[in-house]
Amino acid sequence: MKILIIEDEKLLADSLKTLLTKKGFEVEVAYDGEVGEEYAELGIYDLLILDVMMPKLDGYQVARQVRAKRCSTPILMLTAKSGLEDRIEGLNAGADYYLTKPFDTRELLACINALLRRQGGQVDELVYGNTALDLASCRLVCGSKSVQLSAREFDVMRYLLQSRDQILSKEVILAKVWGYDSNAVENHVEVYVGFLRKKLSSIGSNIRIEAVRRLGYRLEVEGTC
Repeated sequence: MKILIIEDEKLLADSLKTLLTKKGFEVEVAYDGEVGEEYAELGIYDLLILDVMMPKLDGYQVARQVRAKRCSTPILMLTAKSGLEDRIEGLNAGADYYLTKPFDTRELLACINALLRRQGGQVDELVYGNTALDLASCRLVCGSKSVQLSAREFDVMRYLLQSRDQILSKEVILAKVWGYDSNAVENHVEVYVGFLRKKLSSIGSNIRIEAVRRLGYRLEVEGTC
């Protein structure tokens, strides 16, 4: 799971990153609202942790603009402003939960887990065409045949399946799978798409990973175009 922290208090932001990284999350940080909004609108994150009082754009503005772009990523809003009107403004701006500072890390983790569960963390498999991706075993299954995926193959395939027929640029796939600050290049995406095509073919899948010239990749089910 990938989390974006948008928080201008560097010490707090870095502390949260350390905490959540230890809990197994992939975490990136933006230290002002303007940069945070740009990151959030990439659509590569499973959760946004958003401070209210920030330079350039405050948390309410970031939430409104993210929601205006039809980004449905859960937003956990953090703020020292605990008044009823402040909470109402945060929720109306698009936040899913409003946590006031100071907070106990146990409450923070409970909120994060609850929001991620709400996003569909209980799903056991992703199905498209005649093929399923088993999220527990990291295997592609088609009828009686199955094939094991490497960790990276699994991450790429899961993202493609979650996006279905939406076109995903190589840049977005890189950011989602390898991380926004990764040194990986677009050729990495091409290589893993090649691996996945071979594995889908080996089990008789009717899923095809189509390359859309100059745009990226999307999934198609053969015979439905």
